[in-house]
Amino acid sequence: MVVVGAGLSGIGTACHLERDLPGTRYAVLEAREDLGGTWSLFRYPGIRSDSDMHTLGYRFRPWSSATALADGPSILEYVRETAQEYGVEEKVRYGHRLTRASWDSDAQRWTLEIPGQAPLTCSFLLMCSGYYRYDHGYTPDLPGIERFGGRVVHPQLWDTELDYAGKRVVVIGSGATAVTLVPAMLDGADAAAHVTQLQRSPSYVLSIGRTDPVAATLSRWLPRAVADPITRAKNIAQIITLYQVSQRFPRFVRGLLRKATQAALPDGYDVDTHFNPRYDPWDQRMCMVPDGDLFRAIRSGRAEIVTDTIATFTGTGIRLTSGRELDADIVVTATGLTLQMFGGAELVVDGEPVHLPDTMAYKGMMLSGVPNLVYMIGYTNASWTLKVDLVAEYVVRLLRHMRDRGLGVAVPERDPEVEEAPFLDFGAGYVQRSIDELPKQGTRAPWRLAMNYAIDAVSLRRSRVDDEAMRFVPAQARRAPEAERAAG
Repeated sequence: MVVVGAGLSGIGTACHLERDLPGTRYAVLEAREDLGGTWSLFRYPGIRSDSDMHTLGYRFRPWSSATALADGPSILEYVRETAQEYGVEEKVRYGHRLTRASWDSDAQRWTLEIPGQAPLTCSFLLMCSGYYRYDHGYTPDLPGIERFGGRVVHPQLWDTELDYAGKRVVVIGSGATAVTLVPAMLDGADAAAHVTQLQRSPSYVLSIGRTDPVAATLSRWLPRAVADPITRAKNIAQIITLYQVSQRFPRFVRGLLRKATQAALPDGYDVDTHFNPRYDPWDQRMCMVPDGDLFRAIRSGRAEIVTDTIATFTGTGIRLTSGRELDADIVVTATGLTLQMFGGAELVVDGEPVHLPDTMAYKGMMLSGVPNLVYMIGYTNASWTLKVDLVAEYVVRLLRHMRDRGLGVAVPERDPEVEEAPFLDFGAGYVQRSIDELPKQGTRAPWRLAMNYAIDAVSLRRSRVDDEAMRFVPAQARRAPEAERAAG
């Protein structure tokens, strides 16, 4: 068995194998030279979670701090400690980038092509590489950028030697990365002189406490084995409630958010221009700011939000469509991600390349017509790891079912009567730019998940693994090839 990716998803999935299927032979392939995924890649100032850590942390190893929105280094340390504690770190093979995975039905095996390495075979493939490109982010066409005489940097490829102390900085973007960067670049001895957040259109920004008071109180009076599940359950309930109320009563939630934002900003601030999105709450992900740090930065006068479009770059900054000019020494293009399934690896089944838009997602984790492959994609409306934990638990059930019954192949077979729907029902730009390149999901179970943790938890933990959509094939009697034995 092979796990692709040693980030939050891959390490968590491998830990589930260690915990619940002891003795399983597997290897973790990591394209980069470090584990941690996003949390070892991103180095921009202020990098932190945009979900509370008591739900972003693994269910089997709860986040132990009362800190709700943790910084990137703390999250990376948490992932590393988890990998060490469960013996997963020694199974990671660094510098192993999967470029092609070919399934052979006769052999009931995947053959994995990794540049510079001998091909590796396995019976089951767990794709845990996330859904964006690690080598570059998304940068739109920025007219005249070649004329700009200052420095341009994308947060995904942040230069840790970049000196922005005393400089004028323009951050282009309105998402979680942008609202993190603005206050972070004004903090500390190396603070920028002024930071402008330039956005084409606003996002919802919600201030939450950096520390969870319930977690802090419970940890003082109760043992962790009791306190941690209570905190996690409370936060899951909050996430579900906020999302459901936002979907059912968008005008009500929009009004509450506007009042909270207005109260956090100076009197007379133009909230309706800079913090009033075109879409309803949770049609895209909300931006969480710890203890209102973005609003504090604006109140200080050292940060500014400008809502406009770019006419052209100049030698010293940006000229806007309105005619205003923004002077800048540094421009940060916090303009989003580039979506990429399976780390860009090609999938082939019995000699035929898999065209992802022709497949349908089964239970949000497998693809129709693709045997013995599970992928991990977390929630877009809640903490990523909530979904990953559920899928990993299901994988354990599926593998145990196959082992106990002598089955070698599990492949979902698409029901032609199930109508198609978009793979991700989410309005974020990085999703919409690539939606036509992704698989489809269906309009009913098991080809559609609820995107609601409470409902999905019941479904994935209680539903049959041998439902009508899943076809099983008995295992062939064979010795494991040398390549898989070497996988661990």
